[in-house]
Amino acid sequence: MSEGSKGSSLAFGQVVIGPPGSGKTTYCHGMQEFMGRIGRKVTVVNLDPANEAMPYQCGVDIAELITLPDVMENLKLGPNGGLIYCMEYLEANFDWLQEKLAAFRGHYYLFDCPGQVELYTHHEALKNVFAQLAKWNFRLAAVHLVDSHYCTDPGKFISVLCTSLSTMLHVELPHVNVLSKMDLIEQYGKLAFNLDYYTEVLDLSYLVDHLASDPFFRNYRRLNEKLVEVIEDYSLVSFVPLNVQDKESMRQVMQAVDKANGYSFGDQEHRSLEALMSAAVGADFHFTTTLAVQEKYVQSQDKALEEEVMDL
Repeated sequence: MSEGSKGSSLAFGQVVIGPPGSGKTTYCHGMQEFMGRIGRKVTVVNLDPANEAMPYQCGVDIAELITLPDVMENLKLGPNGGLIYCMEYLEANFDWLQEKLAAFRGHYYLFDCPGQVELYTHHEALKNVFAQLAKWNFRLAAVHLVDSHYCTDPGKFISVLCTSLSTMLHVELPHVNVLSKMDLIEQYGKLAFNLDYYTEVLDLSYLVDHLASDPFFRNYRRLNEKLVEVIEDYSLVSFVPLNVQDKESMRQVMQAVDKANGYSFGDQEHRSLEALMSAAVGADFHFTTTLAVQEKYVQSQDKALEEEVMDL
């Protein structure tokens, strides 16, 4: 991995980004295991200086260079300022990162990134790190995780769409937006629309109308309409649903990312994937694709409605 492209081979990978609590570390752990089972050599690179308990096997850890607690203690910075300082410090020490990554040449890389939203919407440090990786012949796709519970609140969902769009435009990488924790969506409450409305980001005027039924948001209808217009004008944001515990769901996300960063696997990996998926299909296996989750969700809502009618 020499500077520029002095004969260095291509490297492929994902930068896993998203707000705190969206499941980035869990995703890296699950994807590392899933890809490992189909024969892909995977190295996880922890770029989160606040990440202490890592469930995955970590190949490169930024904690060897700098940690958030040390920065906060020594420089008297808060968590946000400390994270920004750590990313700027990483940017100033590209040689350390290059040396560490060189030890895993030929691997597929998962970069577990910090959860501070500002790092992906307007701060330059991580964007510059990704740009430097591109100069080292890395072909990366950004996997932006969003907790699916935001679907239950139309106001929050519009905010998520704006954040996702801003991140896509700022990071400047092929982008896959993911609705994480789909296995928990039933616990989050009733959705105003079918699940595919949120994954495909269909006509958002319905979302504005739904918001207008709330007296608080009625006063901000014009603002919401303008925000929705911006999102629809770019027509970039859509989501892939994800349940990390479900093999079919993981396959769909992996293939979406492979298409985004241009990764093409060989016959052996294809056969391993087919064997893994066929072994998973059985009487006790529950698919959690968008349709299956949606049907399960609708059934639970119908059951709740029946119970309410019986109580009456």
